[in-house]
Amino acid sequence: MAEPTNLPRTNPNYCRFLRSKEMYIQAERDPSLPSGRSGHFWCVHTQTVIGPDGKVVTEEECTSSRTCFEAV
Repeated sequence: MAEPTNLPRTNPNYCRFLRSKEMYIQAERDPSLPSGRSGHFWCVHTQTVIGPDGKVVTEEECTSSRTCFEAV
């Protein structure tokens, strides 16, 4: 799988194995339009919405408290 180019590199608490469709879109966000964020994430390790530790994969849940976490 290709590495996404839109990773949030400014947030050290963001897991490098977390993915969403928005990361693969090569366009600047237009602030005059509503957010198109789907909220759907998956883990690079499992390719599902469940991480290797058996917990749900979300932007809020994938933190340094998890054993599979690796900062961007």
